[in-house]
Amino acid sequence: MAHLGEKLLLLDTASLYFRAFYGVPDKVKAPDGSSVNAVRGLLDIVAKLVKLYEPTHIVACWDDDWRPQWRVDLIPSYKAHRVVEVVATGPDVEEVPDPLEAQLPLIREALTALGIPIVGVTEHEADDVIGTLATRATMPVDIVTGDRDLFQLVDDGRSIRVVYTARGMSNLEVVSDETVVKKYGVLPSQYADFATLRGDASDGLPGVAGVGDKTAATLLQAHGDLAQIRAAAAAGDGMSAGVRAKILASSAYLDVAPTVVEVASALDITPPTDAVRALDPAESDVAVALAQRWNLGSSMDRAIAALAR
Repeated sequence: MAHLGEKLLLLDTASLYFRAFYGVPDKVKAPDGSSVNAVRGLLDIVAKLVKLYEPTHIVACWDDDWRPQWRVDLIPSYKAHRVVEVVATGPDVEEVPDPLEAQLPLIREALTALGIPIVGVTEHEADDVIGTLATRATMPVDIVTGDRDLFQLVDDGRSIRVVYTARGMSNLEVVSDETVVKKYGVLPSQYADFATLRGDASDGLPGVAGVGDKTAATLLQAHGDLAQIRAAAAAGDGMSAGVRAKILASSAYLDVAPTVVEVASALDITPPTDAVRALDPAESDVAVALAQRWNLGSSMDRAIAALAR
């Protein structure tokens, strides 16, 4: 049962640490000369988000597998352009700059020092963790991401919003049902089908050849969902011969794509229940010592202060 004023903040952590890495100049180094710009930037992002949106609970959602094999088995091109090394026994290696890769253990350590739980699930992406935690939440949810795929979770009726970071941390966009309708002409509940139809080059999703945003939206407005679009195409009913031919020609792709595009919502996760709170003196000492050891400076101070509010 949710208590009045509760709110869950779900962080698409990789989306945010990539943004921090590319957005914060790599001028200030740790004493050993290693880069800490992504850590400092992420701590500043956390401090800003906590002050702006005042969550009572936070979870840092993690990519335990950024390109799950079960998605690749269905669509081999899925995120293929981002692979630098194929690993037979585990997740493929993503194209991550070495100075960022080296900071990931410290990012985890810093989040843990702040009392922010990190949740990942084997063979699943952070999106799937977010989908499951948002679906199960008993309180309003703000999902922080630069990934449009998560628009499918937006639901005004359940107070689930996306805080969209694509235009930068100083231009955050709160995405509601109305935002998605205005932007794409479809409801959030139709967004996964919309993405399936028009494709997404950034994820290596081919889409239906010759169907772009406008046609995808028009089809969904007319028929409701992908299953009904395919039924109409099979029956030769309610669409032009040209569009019908495109849908029918892509039937093998449309058989598998929805499973790839839809974020999981029923993973075996025990949602963390600890509320945001001020660090106790011993915890604060650990966080401050970590900041001193790695030269995280005022970024850690700001995060500690924000959580104490």
